[in-house]
Amino acid sequence: MRVLVTGGSGRLGRSVTAVLAERGHHVTSADTAPAHQPAGVDGVVADLLDPRQLRQTFDRAAPEAVVHLAGIAVPFARPDVETLQVNTGLAWAVLSAAIEHGARSAVAASSPTVYGYNTPSWKPLYLPLDEDHPVAPWHAYGLSKTIIEDTVRALARTAPGCVLSCVRPGYVVAPQEWEGAPTQQGHTMAQRLADPALAATSLFNYIDARDAAELFALAVENPDRIESGQVFNAVAPDPLAPGPVDELMARFHPAAAEAAAALADGSAVFSSERAHTTLGWRPRRTWREQLRTP
Repeated sequence: MRVLVTGGSGRLGRSVTAVLAERGHHVTSADTAPAHQPAGVDGVVADLLDPRQLRQTFDRAAPEAVVHLAGIAVPFARPDVETLQVNTGLAWAVLSAAIEHGARSAVAASSPTVYGYNTPSWKPLYLPLDEDHPVAPWHAYGLSKTIIEDTVRALARTAPGCVLSCVRPGYVVAPQEWEGAPTQQGHTMAQRLADPALAATSLFNYIDARDAAELFALAVENPDRIESGQVFNAVAPDPLAPGPVDELMARFHPAAAEAAAALADGSAVFSSERAHTTLGWRPRRTWREQLRTP
């Protein structure tokens, strides 16, 4: 299958293009930044907010499926208005083009930040957080991802020939980051594990980039198993902590203390069960097996 991956040069994108190529697909990676691509991946440098470059990219790739990852990937990395404009504009442009060019499936990257944690008053209705829990973003990045999910649902209403979905990858860990390379926040995974204040900012979640990539692949490969507009969490089944996180949640997110009692058995703060029941996906890599410490 011909698959176009936008943002294929990024932390997650490199794993997505590699996994898709390994699964036998012909992959085109489109990004504003050039990058070395694995065998079987055609790299294109393009600004997909430019209508001409967007059209040229789709004409070149002729995709049967699209994985949309491109955008500003970290909260507060750019001015709020720019984050909103870039992320939401790209999603509408790319997903509309996917439909227009006859793709049978398209999946966009969202984020767990749509739940709105990291405010003093954040109080979940229940834990673990699943896709049925209400979203309540409070910053521009989380809002942009919420709008992307709404964009997917809006386009799904009038595009019966293309099954659209969203994946919410957790804190993405690239393969080299298990070996000690800096993460997106500048510290190492060993430091993130040793200092619970670091992992608390994302509710102790993580996902190996290769595991997340496999879910994106399953989503575009199996449109018949997805209800168009569906959203999937993609988080490892264990928290990034040496033991249960119920006490850590109460310490760093006190308004969530009551709900956190449900995590005393070692469960993660997020549930990815929908991806398992719908697509048969299970994360295969945990920090206990992957982390390399000196």
